Order: sequence, then C-alpha cells, then structure tokens
Amino acid sequence: MSIRLGNSCVNCKKFENDFCIKHDTSVSDRHTCDSFTMKNRFLDKENCTTCSRYMSPTCAHPKKAAPDMLCSYWAPQVTA
Repeated sequence: MSIRLGNSCVNCKKFENDFCIKHDTSVSDRHTCDSFTMKNRFLDKENCTTCSRYMSPTCAHPKKAAPDMLCSYWAPQVTA
C-alpha cells in the first residue's frame, strides 16, 4: 500500500482559515474538489526538537543535534 499526501482542502492553494476562496464555502480536511491545486511550501516544523529520536539513543547525530537542525533520519513524534 502506498502512502500519499491527501488531496484535501487544507493542502490546496485556495484554502484559507477553513474556507475555500474559489467555491466561497467553509471546508475542512475531509473535503476536496476537482479544482484542487497543491500548495507549494516547505514545512518549518520538521527539526531536531520535533524528531522522536532527538536526545535518545537512536539519534544518528547526538553530538550535532540541535533545535532548528534537520537530518535525513528525522522521524515524527506522533504516529498514525
């Protein structure tokens, strides 16, 4: 099974504060439409302090890990 980022309204360029600008209606993460256009942005929340390995024995770079840094071993703190 593949894991993909859902085409939900919260990932659309036309979504602002629980509202669809294009369709002039309230929406949530459960909604999507045929006019969906993915937002182009980097998330700034992924860093050492949001990594489940930070300050643990499984950290790949314990001497270098610090807030605002990111490595290829980053792992989210919350599981689905």
